[in-house]
Amino acid sequence: MSSESHPGQGELFNEAEAEVEVVEQDTDTQTISYTRKTPRRQSLPKDLPRETVVHDISDEDKVCYCCGGELHQMGEAKSEKLEFIPAQVKVIEHVRPKYSCRTCEQQGIEVKVKIAPLPASPIPKGIATASLLSQIITSKYQYGLPLYRQESLFKKYGIELSRSTMADWLIKCSALFKPLFERLKAIQLEQSVIQADETTLKVSNEDKSTCYMWLYCTGTDLPNENPIPNIVLYDYQNNRSGRCAVDYLGDYSGYLQVDGYQGYAQTQATLAGCWAHARRKFKEAEVAQAKGKTGKANWALNHIQKLYRIETRIKGKSAQQKYQVRQTESLPLLNQYKAWLDKSVLHVPPKTALGKALGYSAMPQVVPMPVQYSIASSKQRRLMD
Repeated sequence: MSSESHPGQGELFNEAEAEVEVVEQDTDTQTISYTRKTPRRQSLPKDLPRETVVHDISDEDKVCYCCGGELHQMGEAKSEKLEFIPAQVKVIEHVRPKYSCRTCEQQGIEVKVKIAPLPASPIPKGIATASLLSQIITSKYQYGLPLYRQESLFKKYGIELSRSTMADWLIKCSALFKPLFERLKAIQLEQSVIQADETTLKVSNEDKSTCYMWLYCTGTDLPNENPIPNIVLYDYQNNRSGRCAVDYLGDYSGYLQVDGYQGYAQTQATLAGCWAHARRKFKEAEVAQAKGKTGKANWALNHIQKLYRIETRIKGKSAQQKYQVRQTESLPLLNQYKAWLDKSVLHVPPKTALGKALGYSAMPQVVPMPVQYSIASSKQRRLMD
């Protein structure tokens, strides 16, 4: 989705104005029918280094204006300002003294030299340390900073580091990450639920103009399961064949939460739909219907919104608390939604916008997922869409 991608060049210039406009719109709205948390400035982390600067009045001013008596300190006012210290770049020079035997030098035929081995390096004979590689990788893949921009940033420090060199480092690092990838994948395939999606990718050196990056995400807060952080793994393939998902998942038979792509039906997993996709299709149906008219699309959107409100309310609670609320509040809504779907899908042409929305939620190859699995977290959805 365009709203979930990195900002383009045009959006970079007016981002500040756009954010201020949103805040002003929120400030102008006075009439509300629900309790809203008042925004407040978050405290700065206590573990940050702190520098105390005392701003005191002069000794001459420490007298009373009325009687001329000496003033005493009754307290103090404190305020915090956040200082940014630019990143530091330094050269680590490895010096290894060499040792040899003088006797052998004078009398021997062979002179052996002893020297300490070099410390292990991610890229042998390269100048990059682990911290430098981490910075380049994080900047590119986490914060969307292309290598050519990183090249210009390094030039400001007087360092000539070409994008081709950094690209070569990234490729070599992929081999280093292989064991970590395999371990994370093994943990991922042990989970009850995996979310999957695929997106197009243009690769210049491939025969095909369009390739695909397959994404597999998991991270559970389910009762009776050990919680794990979100694991997001990417699997590059030059096609969209369902065989790609089969090769990755193997004999995985848990719940696989996906969109309506038929290729996932080739896996051994139990398929489950996605609320974000379901809602999006009903939103498209709402736009397609006659202006000013309300109908089935509106009912579905309102019903899905009730489920989202429950998820918002239980955010931050324990897995067991979430499970109980979902069983008591979400499950009746899901049963009502299912009954409405079964009835509506019989009366709406399948090729209309509404018919496609109904068909997605009522796909025969997709089974209803238990309520404790059914609502994907917003963070997981952003990673996958």
